[in-house]
Amino acid sequence: MSLYRSLCFLLLLSLCHGSYSLRPHRTPHLDGLLPNGNFEQTPLKSNMKGRQIIGANSLPHWQISGHVELVSDGPQPGGFYFPVPRGVHAVRLGNLGSISQDVRVKSGLVYSLTFGATRSCAQDENIKVSVPGQTNELPIQTVFSSDGGDTYAWAFKAMSDVVKVTFHNPGVQEDHTCGPLLDVVAIKEILPLLYTRGNLVKNGGFEIGPHVFANYSTGILIPARIQDVISPLPGWIVESLKPVKYIDKRHFKVPFGQAAVELVAGRESAIAQIIRSVAGKTYSLSFSVGDAQNGCHGSMMVEAFAGKEAFKLQFVSEGKGAVKTGRFRFVADSNRTRITFYSAFYHTKLHDFGHLCGPVLDSVVVLLAH
Repeated sequence: MSLYRSLCFLLLLSLCHGSYSLRPHRTPHLDGLLPNGNFEQTPLKSNMKGRQIIGANSLPHWQISGHVELVSDGPQPGGFYFPVPRGVHAVRLGNLGSISQDVRVKSGLVYSLTFGATRSCAQDENIKVSVPGQTNELPIQTVFSSDGGDTYAWAFKAMSDVVKVTFHNPGVQEDHTCGPLLDVVAIKEILPLLYTRGNLVKNGGFEIGPHVFANYSTGILIPARIQDVISPLPGWIVESLKPVKYIDKRHFKVPFGQAAVELVAGRESAIAQIIRSVAGKTYSLSFSVGDAQNGCHGSMMVEAFAGKEAFKLQFVSEGKGAVKTGRFRFVADSNRTRITFYSAFYHTKLHDFGHLCGPVLDSVVVLLAH
């Protein structure tokens, strides 16, 4: 009888508190490079005309259309220099050039593509990323890392069990070879968000995000919402014209956990989330600000908004990985409250003025104040 009562009590407890439980953790069924995602499997020499790839199926595991070139790291004819940070080879999408690959996924789930893309000419360049039913153009004219290692993430919801992932250069230049340089492509299933007891902010520690390359990372640029409706950083909205940068513990100093967000474009890179609230109730907002120990220095004040109320967290960085936490109170004026963060100033690395950087945001928590 005592065992029966114990089981009944545990069942009742689970029913009462089920909404506060963490979902079981599992490993994404996709999290790594696409087949020949680093383009190291090259076409046969008979399918090459100089750097141009000839034939729709000549690039292993990819289908090509238009002017597509295979380039190698280093100096190029004509005085160009192409950096390939994550390997030896990359593809260059010339006028209206595209590459695509059929990828097996699970219908209804959200996936994020992580890819290295750099402009290769002086003209403004965009790269169009698409799957069936979803297409967006990402501007890549702003170079955030001086070594050409800019990495982007773009998310989509799978509408079938096989999707055709396509990268396309929509531009037409006088030099038909000009276009984005694509050097690596990976995919990751974005797991459902975990619920943290009491915290009204989803993914407040930025632990759930896109695939991060193990051997190389300058951070991953998360595009603005106008370019990607489904965020690779679940729970968060990039509200500005410029992206924010997702950074991980293996390659950067992060305040807590495994990942954080670096605000790399001053007031032009803002990140926000809309949380549930009760009008008239008082809440406590806390967040941590630091530097990524990447040579970024100076006054890194972060401004935060909770509804109509503004807060400023002063932070002066010496580029050594310091952290500061701020805590503020606000009164909700509706049943939905938007919390927004952005950097008050623009920054570059101390010894590399071509590398944009900024304060690191982490551990965002909103609690009902007592």
